[in-house]
Amino acid sequence: MSEDTKGQALREIAFCEAILAKAGLNVLLETFRDAAEITAWEHYPPGDVFDAQSGAQWFYHCHPAEEGTAEHGHFHCFVRPDGPDGPIHHLAAVGVDAYGRLLRLFTVNQWVVGDDRLDAEAAIALLPRFDVQMPRPSYLVNRWLTAIFAAYEEEIAVLISERDRVIAAHRPANGSSPLEDRALEVTSELRIAPQV
Repeated sequence: MSEDTKGQALREIAFCEAILAKAGLNVLLETFRDAAEITAWEHYPPGDVFDAQSGAQWFYHCHPAEEGTAEHGHFHCFVRPDGPDGPIHHLAAVGVDAYGRLLRLFTVNQWVVGDDRLDAEAAIALLPRFDVQMPRPSYLVNRWLTAIFAAYEEEIAVLISERDRVIAAHRPANGSSPLEDRALEVTSELRIAPQV
């Protein structure tokens, strides 16, 4: 990826955040726009967001609040290259704080999302397909997530490769498959410095 492409994607992230901020909003408030209440582990928006043209899909969820934790929750991002009834492949998750500010990018073990796991090379090849151009829950949230994947494509590719290395090296205490071992949840992570 060229520096110009990365710079353009970073500007798009900032643009989406700035437009939302004009109305006192952020990516989380937009994601929750139609929710009567926010419940841990629930998918927002209900039914997820799916772009049939690109095969990109995402949902947001949060965990129960923990003292001293900056992360409110995260966007789980997938691609369904064969359409809504085809296999689903988790690419990465985007962790944000309570104000929708990007905190980290990370990958998870297969048991976490129950996807149709691909090896790193095949998953990395799908990264350009994560392009969500849908009006709901918010065009700006969808463009923001798409820009995150464009701006950090190389870093996400490294995270996916690291995911495979970690899983291959993992030896569950109970002898089960590393992909099913609940002791291994996050398989790779990149902390993002706050943008000013």
